[in-house]
Amino acid sequence: MTLSNLGTLSSTPVVKNNSSLTTTDPTDVFQFKITNASNINLSLTNISAGDDADIALFRDANDNGVLDSFDRQAGLFSTRASNQDDAINFKTSSGTFFAEVSRFSTSVGDVSYDLALSATKPSGTLPISASSSNLLPKEFVEGDLSNNVTRTGNVSNTNTTDVYSFSLGIRQRVDIILDGLSSDADIRVIRDSNNNRIVDAGEVIASSNNAGITSELISNIDGRGDYFLQVTEFTGSTNYNVTFSPFSIPA
Repeated sequence: MTLSNLGTLSSTPVVKNNSSLTTTDPTDVFQFKITNASNINLSLTNISAGDDADIALFRDANDNGVLDSFDRQAGLFSTRASNQDDAINFKTSSGTFFAEVSRFSTSVGDVSYDLALSATKPSGTLPISASSSNLLPKEFVEGDLSNNVTRTGNVSNTNTTDVYSFSLGIRQRVDIILDGLSSDADIRVIRDSNNNRIVDAGEVIASSNNAGITSELISNIDGRGDYFLQVTEFTGSTNYNVTFSPFSIPA
């Protein structure tokens, strides 16, 4: 096991690209602290083709600076199959944490991956509300939108943000609706212009942040290319429906 101490995590992402796991050293652990209530965001991407890696998050529950069996009694896990992106987004209080990246046993040889970590500040204080992750894993891949599609999901304190990737073609636009809410949740659309899988300044092109359980609507996203949609908890766990409604415009 390789251990790296990242110090205090902040909203500025820490990026560990081109990392690798081997058969003799199949686990990397990244230790970090957060000093205030925050949303911890982990994004595991670019896993080598034909391989699989997963990510887990543990709190240093006994405060001894070691990831031990006591800490492992409770944790959050993302174990998506094959080389799909993994993500963890967790609203929590201050403390010391460990992010563990593990090589799945079916992989052959070395497994390469990129990892990004951040701690974004909540948008409220009492109660602590979530904030959108500034990382862009492709958790749910919609690809090129040609017909209406509705997806269901859930956001909560242990999964504050879901991320969908989608693409638009020439003379194609899309409307996006979030509904079916039992607690407040919001949406925003990002165009990752530099393809670094981080939400940089100027890349949020539209958002909807209605209060309460009112439906959210983003209309008329326009322009050929690739996009991300984030669904984010504001306060409280809620199921949701998100509908993509693409349409074409005349030449």
